Amino acid sequence: MAEITRDTVKSLREKTGAGMVDCKNALVEADGNVEQAVEILRKKGMATAGKKAGRVTAEGAVGSYIHMGGKVGVLVEINCESDFVARGEEFQQLVKDVAMHVAASDPRYLRREDVPADVLDKEREIETEKLKAEPKNANKPAEVLEKIIVGKVGKYYEENVLLDQPFVKDPSKTVGELVAEKIASIKENITVRRFTRYKMGEGIEKRVDDFAEEVAALAGS
Repeated sequence: MAEITRDTVKSLREKTGAGMVDCKNALVEADGNVEQAVEILRKKGMATAGKKAGRVTAEGAVGSYIHMGGKVGVLVEINCESDFVARGEEFQQLVKDVAMHVAASDPRYLRREDVPADVLDKEREIETEKLKAEPKNANKPAEVLEKIIVGKVGKYYEENVLLDQPFVKDPSKTVGELVAEKIASIKENITVRRFTRYKMGEGIEKRVDDFAEEVAALAGS
């Protein structure tokens, strides 16, 4: 069995946010393999999150993040079970991290269930047409093409759904996995309730002047 040093345990704790005992146990289970230990902790975190999912989250915090000198701004509400946890450093850091992630990654939806059915249907239609247009797919069975399309839809979730997006500060985990890890670490249920992202000038139709026409108009006057 590989030797598990205190530095290795500490390094794993910094990487995952899990407790020292949990990190040591995961390393023992993984025979010292750090990457396997990370996977073990994540799976346990998801299991813990599942057990706590039914608990009411009536406390929490609204966090903000401003980027690019005021060009992009985000508000995010994340809930937990107690005011004590809501005021804690670890929870507050999670709120900041999620707000920063939203600013950087511009998700369109919070969770998969929020994606409208017509949007998914359109996405499937587009991907189906693209597959049919490629000669290499001409003789592929329908079930093979369907698996490819399912994968493409999964990619759509990964690009547009907050909880499915790779976390901007650590792309090896999703935002959903980050939240699950915090549930395991903090020992309370945590839910991302909503977010809003503002981009300066977004939706405003900017005036585009024709310089030549302007000069001609001035000359005519």
